[in-house]
Amino acid sequence: MTAADTLDLECTGLHKDFGDFRAVDNVSFQIPSGTFFSILGPSGCGKTTLMRMIAGFETPSRGDIAIKGKSVLSVPPNKRNVKMVFQHLALFPMMDVYENIAYGLRCAGASKEEIAQKVSDVLDRVALPDLARREIHQLSGGQKQRIAIARCMALNPDVLLLDEPLGALDLKLREAMKIELKLLQHQFDTTFVYITHDQSEALVMSDYVAVMNAGRFEQVGRPEELYHAPRTAFVAGFVGDSNRWKGRATQVSAEGIKVETEAGLSVVATGYGDRAVAEGDAVEVFVRPEFIAATPADQGAAGAENTYSGTVDSVLFNGANSRVLVRSPAGQLIEADVVVTGGGNDLRAGDPVALNWAQEQSMCFAV
Repeated sequence: MTAADTLDLECTGLHKDFGDFRAVDNVSFQIPSGTFFSILGPSGCGKTTLMRMIAGFETPSRGDIAIKGKSVLSVPPNKRNVKMVFQHLALFPMMDVYENIAYGLRCAGASKEEIAQKVSDVLDRVALPDLARREIHQLSGGQKQRIAIARCMALNPDVLLLDEPLGALDLKLREAMKIELKLLQHQFDTTFVYITHDQSEALVMSDYVAVMNAGRFEQVGRPEELYHAPRTAFVAGFVGDSNRWKGRATQVSAEGIKVETEAGLSVVATGYGDRAVAEGDAVEVFVRPEFIAATPADQGAAGAENTYSGTVDSVLFNGANSRVLVRSPAGQLIEADVVVTGGGNDLRAGDPVALNWAQEQSMCFAV
């Protein structure tokens, strides 16, 4: 995000206090025009409060919110060119699809001809051109999602806010709707601000992701940056799956950091984050399962910096990309991703294995 980008939304030094409790703590960010921006964090971290301030339903205790370069702090919710899609969609059950989309246009004073044109237009763009007179109860979950977005987009908002809109869908439909939402955002070329606690949703759909924790943004960046170069232990643990071990740095040099974990596992790691690791520091180490090679013990292990023997405790089957839980001689459980072919060479519970991974894949943070 550069200064040359046109900004649809800019928040500066936002705070929100409820009595003695600070829900949002000094949050600042900029969103260029046409961006899919996600705010990712656990329940209670302040992300919905932040979205409600952008929409105008809450007033910041401090800070500013600008849309298209103009502050909207004194602008009421119905006058802000911001629309919101909720988890439960809030479609009007007594109206058909056409009337649901037309409702906001009528409130804005559009003519009958303009309404007909815009409804037709927006239904084409969400790929539901033949459902104008369909009743809401006759729609599938995915169709309702698209109609809820169409209703908002008919009003040409500068920013569309989406508050966990996939939370009420079943797993298979949720997976399909991730792709649908990204395609719709490209179709309308409108800035989407998406709130979720589901890291998979954020990583798959977003141009940029802000990871929020206890009212603050821990890190803002492209999904691949958050995944491969987390700046805090919280981001490393929250984004993606990881083996996570607490321990102490026993040796620090230009070659790497030697860590003794609380369970007795010795790991060679690389320092991550803004705070340098010193000898004797308490640390946390994160290793992603896909970076750990697990092979039958009789095949030996490649010469990586971290090489261990162990026994398969269990196999978590998930098709070709499955996972094994391996217990080290020290009793530490280590998760590693494996390819399951269905043949005789697949790892099974009780098999002795060799594990290895590179030092660079052991992300070490001082705590």
